[in-house]
Amino acid sequence: MATQVIILNGGSSSGKSGIVRCLQAVLPDPWPAFGVDSFVDALPAKMQASDAGIAFAADGGVSVGADFMALQAAWMEGIAAMARAGARIIVDDVFLGGAASRQRWEKTLGGLTVLWVGVRCESAVAAGREIARGDRVPGMAALQAEVVHEGVAYDVEVDTTHTESLACARTIAARVG
Repeated sequence: MATQVIILNGGSSSGKSGIVRCLQAVLPDPWPAFGVDSFVDALPAKMQASDAGIAFAADGGVSVGADFMALQAAWMEGIAAMARAGARIIVDDVFLGGAASRQRWEKTLGGLTVLWVGVRCESAVAAGREIARGDRVPGMAALQAEVVHEGVAYDVEVDTTHTESLACARTIAARVG
């Protein structure tokens, strides 16, 4: 069966967003993309810096609470519903829970054909990108560079440390059925 969902997992500033844009350009069919950053931005302001919502520590650590998890589950179900309705979807996520995060997606996307993509980047390079972006808590990229991949299996992995987004996108696109 043809791939219905592509899930990219990587730490902050690993290059996922650039790869997503390139994937949308090189894949022949339209693939709308949904990212965890957009989900977080859509949350009410009161959920940010909240124990029940999402909090960003001064060292770059991220913690999420029960309200965040409930809304994230609903967001994931919405993505699954679109895929089941015939849309081919790209998801840009950060598996803060490593393998447990993938398991939540697997449960939600049951019955769909998913291409699991690991987006790696050396922590020092990601940290440099983080500084250049200026919109992230310093330290987030370094803290997430490896932890998001712990215990997670992929169909394909790309490394943006020295490889441009377009080349990574072409590698991924070659695996899309």
